[in-house]
Amino acid sequence: MKPLALILATALLYGCAEKPAQQQAAAPQALPVTEIHTDTATTYQEYPASVEGAVNVEIRPQVSGTLDRVYADEGAFVKAGTPLFKINDNPYRQALNNAKASLHAAEGALSNAKLEVEKLTPLVQNKVVSDYQLKAAKAAQEIAQGNVEQARAQVGTAQINLGYTTIKAPVSGYIGRLLKKQGSLVGPADAQALTQLSDVHDVHVYFSLGENDFIGFKDHYAGNTLNDKIRHLPPVSLVMANQSVYARNGHIDMVDGQFDKTTGAITVRATFPNSEGLLRSGNTGKVRLSLKLNDVARVPQEATIEMQDKVFVFAVGDSNKVAKQPIIILGRSGSDYLVKDGVKNGQQIVLSGIDRLQEGTKIAPQKVADKSAAIAKN
Repeated sequence: MKPLALILATALLYGCAEKPAQQQAAAPQALPVTEIHTDTATTYQEYPASVEGAVNVEIRPQVSGTLDRVYADEGAFVKAGTPLFKINDNPYRQALNNAKASLHAAEGALSNAKLEVEKLTPLVQNKVVSDYQLKAAKAAQEIAQGNVEQARAQVGTAQINLGYTTIKAPVSGYIGRLLKKQGSLVGPADAQALTQLSDVHDVHVYFSLGENDFIGFKDHYAGNTLNDKIRHLPPVSLVMANQSVYARNGHIDMVDGQFDKTTGAITVRATFPNSEGLLRSGNTGKVRLSLKLNDVARVPQEATIEMQDKVFVFAVGDSNKVAKQPIIILGRSGSDYLVKDGVKNGQQIVLSGIDRLQEGTKIAPQKVADKSAAIAKN
């Protein structure tokens, strides 16, 4: 019996020693939590954009001929009225001289016709000649008058064509590539323009909104009509291709009248001041729109987990048990998600260590005020 009693005593002592160790192993994990508060926040959306000058003009010849002179250089700034190109004007100058000669001949014929009428008028009155001759003379005078007007119009046309041989800048702006050089034969039917002239004192930045974004655009901004909403829009920013932000803000001033059937998007235009000429036609970037949101919750991105295209947080419930809850994200502000739905004001969520949690796990919550410090610690 003694050996049996010794075995039972030993088992009893071992069981008593093991129970605290098991209780210690099953103790809830201490994790930092924070309380959710709703407030007002601003989020930003970015859309690919292209830059165009307020005025982009193709410079084309209006008469044919050989390019004698090229006055402007590529990339140069020119003022409206500045000569850019000179087409050989000899043929057009001779055409003007010929038109003037025809005008002089027509004017001489008109003078003769008037003299004939003046000569026949008293003779008809005295019944020396028949009335028919006077009528014929007056008809000839009207024909001569028409010939003078036609010749005068031809002179005007020749003068216009001669003026077209000097091609001037229609607006102030920057010269683009010079696609034709001195000595080239040019004409109005050429496939390529001589160059492009861009007025970039102000620039138009075009971007597109999908149908869902456009509906959100209309719903989030004040105003009864689309024009009212445009007038109340906050300034927009331009993010350049190197991710730097253009120094001056712009404003949205145009929304296209219809959606593109091919892309399902609608074009929106923002205008930016560019008095320094830092932006040029053809620049690309992104337009950044700000959106003010009311009664939204801020949730640190590190406190979320993504599964099957959904984002979840672990909310602390009764008995300090956690529950995985999906959240609806409106945007971002710094390192926080701006959440529309999924968490409530005053609710506690786990800040870090969520990769070790499962639904219904009991934790020992440690409330912290500095969320970033708690996340860095874990």
